[in-house]
Amino acid sequence: MHRRNSAAAQITQSPSLLRLACERPIVLAALKVALVVGTVLNLVNQGAALFAGEALNIPQLLMNYIVPYCVSSYSAAKNELRQRNRP
Repeated sequence: MHRRNSAAAQITQSPSLLRLACERPIVLAALKVALVVGTVLNLVNQGAALFAGEALNIPQLLMNYIVPYCVSSYSAAKNELRQRNRP
């Protein structure tokens, strides 16, 4: 029973997933991923419009950067939380 209580205490003392996702190393890594992946997605999804000089779909352009950022930061924060909660 003591072991279970100490494990529960360890989990409650660990930082939240959101707090971890806002840590500088995770933010910087996620920004790098978003920059690369978002640029590739925009070239794939809107390349024709871009090279033809047509108007770009701005909401789609933004989402092509936001989604990879969110996925990357969530994955990194989840991994960090798992590492910190290991006995």
